[in-house]
Amino acid sequence: MAEILQKDGTWTFDGETIRIVPGRERGVHLLRQTLGELAVPLSAVAGIAYEPGRKSGRLRLRLRDGADPLLQVARGRLPDAADPYQLTVDPDRAGVAEYVVDEVRNALLLDQVPDGPSDRYLLPGPTLPLSVGAGDGTVTFDGERIRLEWNWKTEEGKKSAGTQSLPLEDIRSVEWLPAAGLENGYLRFTVLREPTKAPPKHDPHAIELFGFKKDPLMAMVAAAVVARMPHPSAAGAPASAPSLSKGPAAIDAAPAPEEAPDHDALLRRLRELGELHRAGILTEDEFTAAKQAVLKRF
Repeated sequence: MAEILQKDGTWTFDGETIRIVPGRERGVHLLRQTLGELAVPLSAVAGIAYEPGRKSGRLRLRLRDGADPLLQVARGRLPDAADPYQLTVDPDRAGVAEYVVDEVRNALLLDQVPDGPSDRYLLPGPTLPLSVGAGDGTVTFDGERIRLEWNWKTEEGKKSAGTQSLPLEDIRSVEWLPAAGLENGYLRFTVLREPTKAPPKHDPHAIELFGFKKDPLMAMVAAAVVARMPHPSAAGAPASAPSLSKGPAAIDAAPAPEEAPDHDALLRRLRELGELHRAGILTEDEFTAAKQAVLKRF
């Protein structure tokens, strides 16, 4: 058995499964801590590598496309700190990390595991029930229904639609997009027979995300729903399901060139941050970090 223990987490490989347990230190990302232990079957692994660094190295596990509903939803947009398939390695444990890499690679060769796309989910997705509050609402999923409830930050017209309860069988597609720069993100559910082109701020089937600490947890909710929908490669899967290819989906996920900052928009963003801080939504550290990020764009 190969095992590496770090403050960032613990990885253990028994020849068939890589068990990933996140660390409990303050610096470990909230998404990884909330996901908890992951059991990755060897059949889901496309590759593994250790990348040495000056202060610390990084152990990276690459999964087959379509094997994990979380990665299917994230489409490469999770920050490194939130990626459960990365482990920060202290320099004095580089030898152990390289041993883990050798053991996994040898097993992949012996079992002749393909590194191409998977036609089914090989990981079950986050455990249920699941409830996350972020942005302008709270989403709850029990495996059968998705419930969307609104808070004081919700736009009035959207709030007037009331709490939404969406049966899983009515969900056509799920999309998660993190906030980037001055653009808010969202978690959107496209509902059969009720499609909408409204922006997330006004869409009663979407949670608008403002780029704060809990936002990545919405990707976890999206993954839990997607894991219980037809796999994108399955016959009869929704046409709008995310593609497993490296084509348009990968192009869409690439960040657009950054435009010149709009100073009025930056000032509005600063006012919004101040309101969230005064209301107790943002901690002092979160407010300071977000404010500095905006000020750098002036």
